[in-house]
Amino acid sequence: MAEPKSKLFVIGAFSVRPGERSTVELPITDLSIHTKMTLSVQVIRGRRPGPTMFVSAAVHGDEIAGVEIIRRILKLSALRSLRGTLIAVPIVNVFGFIALSRYLPDRRDLNRCFPGSPKGSLAGRLAHLFLSEIVAKCTHGIDLHTGAVHRVNYPQIRVNLDDPEAARMATNFGVPVVINATQRDGSLRQAAVEQNVPVIVYEAGEALRFDEMSIRAGVKGVVRVMRALEMLPASKHAAKQPEPIIAQSSTWVRAPASGILRASSVLGSQVREGEGLGFVANSLGESEVEVKSPCDGVLIGRTNLPLVYEGDGLFHIARVNGTKGVAKILDAFTPEQEYDEGLTAELADDPLLS
Repeated sequence: MAEPKSKLFVIGAFSVRPGERSTVELPITDLSIHTKMTLSVQVIRGRRPGPTMFVSAAVHGDEIAGVEIIRRILKLSALRSLRGTLIAVPIVNVFGFIALSRYLPDRRDLNRCFPGSPKGSLAGRLAHLFLSEIVAKCTHGIDLHTGAVHRVNYPQIRVNLDDPEAARMATNFGVPVVINATQRDGSLRQAAVEQNVPVIVYEAGEALRFDEMSIRAGVKGVVRVMRALEMLPASKHAAKQPEPIIAQSSTWVRAPASGILRASSVLGSQVREGEGLGFVANSLGESEVEVKSPCDGVLIGRTNLPLVYEGDGLFHIARVNGTKGVAKILDAFTPEQEYDEGLTAELADDPLLS
């Protein structure tokens, strides 16, 4: 859905005209020390009409890789050719971000509190603010996440593939694994669907850590989606991306015993049913149990802690029916290389990308 060329974009008490770029501070609440807390939003409007897309990060306050992805996107000179409106919200859960915590001060998970309420808990009020001032004014959305503390995720997209527009965004993002995931109650994605806004979730990396591969893949992916939506001009240099691996479900492989984990499988590798993923042994060397894959698939997540208790989630596998072509798709994924699609020159002044 495109917006009229002359239409003002109103967010909070502010309005942004076509061709303008503004940083808006949406009031959340005061801290107990009388310091005002705001939700920082950058609104970039193209001179020509087009979709309105939000890109958000740190809904979980310790998932900081998405903050860096958005920072790099906001530096792109390609945004001068933007059609429509880009709404960037790098830090949604500002309280958790400051505290290096997944949660808000009331110990609630913001991604289980949507749609929220203006008279609810702190988490509910923040969810309501984000939904009413950001999501409800958009036509598309991308929400950036990582694994939890001590858990790392291989770059993947989670999406409802029954939604054609969301599926189009997911397949254009350019990561090798797309998981057809149902919406969780109280999640941002579920609340957005109820507002008829297709949203995809990018998962990659680990909480409280920067992972260059995941960050580069995220920047490339957001740009590819914007090009697919015709918010940015098509690239003259981009190579055709292979079709992603579609997984209809995923499963966690849990520790069969307590002890010390020695993982032998690499994140992002193809695994087969019955294949060994690692061993759990006790510290005295008296026992050792092999951990095996229960299915064919791709290793999309794993714990980084070698000390485990029986029942702990060790390996996360995207189930894939049939393994033909999987290795080829995984091998073709090279986000650690320099930015392609003409982005290298645009970001040459960024020392993090050299």
